[in-house]
Amino acid sequence: MLMGDVAEDTAEDTPGDMSMDSPTDGQIDAAANILALLIGRGATVSAAESLTGGLIGVALTAPAGASAAFRGGVVAYATDLKAALLGVPSELLSREGAVHPDVAAAMAEGVRERTKSDYGLAVTGVAGPDPQDGRPVGTVHIALSGPGKRVWHRDIMLDGGRDQIRQGTCREALSLLRGVLEANLGEHSG
Repeated sequence: MLMGDVAEDTAEDTPGDMSMDSPTDGQIDAAANILALLIGRGATVSAAESLTGGLIGVALTAPAGASAAFRGGVVAYATDLKAALLGVPSELLSREGAVHPDVAAAMAEGVRERTKSDYGLAVTGVAGPDPQDGRPVGTVHIALSGPGKRVWHRDIMLDGGRDQIRQGTCREALSLLRGVLEANLGEHSG
């Protein structure tokens, strides 16, 4: 098969407008501010994503110079990968399911430790269209793990369709990270 045939087949198989899978201008601006704060303090961040499927990583790598502060990310969409790749305790996943504040916290700590970052940002939730683990569509848990294993949480309910929930989750996660960095400007990380 020729490369042109592959591109043509892929284009025909792509459902709808994929623009919702890209960060918004506001998210890119927020990411640029976050990266400036991180670089200014010599700190790094990594992301562990479930329902966003990589949107946070895309937003954080959109600004030029992102590699000075963004170490990497893990998209652990399947529940078993949260345990295997991020070290989320299997007992926690069995007891609570994948959509739980403690799971988000464990994901954040896991990605921070595995990537040797100063901060680990994690999201898990239900983008829809169906509920998951008894949690309604729009349930989102965001956690940020930082120096000294300190953890910040944001638990939210978002309205809208799947794309709006995923974008809203990305926006809220970046907001949490930025807020923590701005509040802790006097602290030293590392």
